Amino acid sequence: MVSPMSKEVVKQQEITGKTKLLTLIGTPVGHSKSPQMYNYSFQKLGLDYTYMAFDIPVEKVADAIQAIKTFHVRGSNVTMPCKSEVVKYMDELSPAARIIGAVNTIVNEDGRLTGHITDGQGFVQNLKEHDVDVKGKKLTIMGAGGAATAIQVQSALDGAREISIFNIMDAFYEKAQQTVENIKKEVPGCVVNLYDLADTAKLYEEIADSNILVNGTLVGMSPDYGKSIIKDPSVFKSDLVVADVIYNPKKTRLLEDAEAAGCKTISGLGMLLWQGAEAFKLHTGLEMPVEEVKAAYFS
Repeated sequence: MVSPMSKEVVKQQEITGKTKLLTLIGTPVGHSKSPQMYNYSFQKLGLDYTYMAFDIPVEKVADAIQAIKTFHVRGSNVTMPCKSEVVKYMDELSPAARIIGAVNTIVNEDGRLTGHITDGQGFVQNLKEHDVDVKGKKLTIMGAGGAATAIQVQSALDGAREISIFNIMDAFYEKAQQTVENIKKEVPGCVVNLYDLADTAKLYEEIADSNILVNGTLVGMSPDYGKSIIKDPSVFKSDLVVADVIYNPKKTRLLEDAEAAGCKTISGLGMLLWQGAEAFKLHTGLEMPVEEVKAAYFS
């Protein structure tokens, strides 16, 4: 049975000649809840906007940015794996985006593009919604892409005691080295370590000494459903908080294994909601109706 809330959400929105367009670019995007969140919020607030998702691989980012300018798109959200690539096409970066070297929100002001990053804020707020604070905590974070880097930087800014970053030895590892230096410079009180994700023994050692474990990689998401970086569930201890940036599926294999071991687990759905709320404000100047959106899509 379709609930009254669901009926309201799927109500057809009228498109006019003055309708402003917002987009999502990245790949894959078919699973994204951002179009529902934004379009629902536009209806609730009576805004003449519409939001659409476009599947854009990294090699097509330049074309997508040009299209944003050509079609006078008001702005765009950016998801993996394009968050770092879009940086080179921005006219200006927010302080956080500049430190992180990634963008998840683009605001278009008459052809001048400003890049922002709201992922880290969304992650920290999502943890707070589950009564978890990063202040004074040690985090082990798997991954060094855009979202993972945003989490690393924001956690340090919000008072994390120590952060251990693990990534495979690729281009993102090299970027993570710069992230470590940036954090040490901006937040000298936070200890930051960088390790090879292939070093399983070291990974498990750091997890054993951590308060919070974060998966900031794509492992666990399509086409890797049912997979987890953590092969040995005995690494999970009951007082460990395990969070995932993935929100589809809502409960990844990592979270299932951690939950079975008695850990508090937190999916990426809340992170999506709160980073989206901040991006919504950047695009429209208004507050997203968070409680209504949460009831419609996150309950």
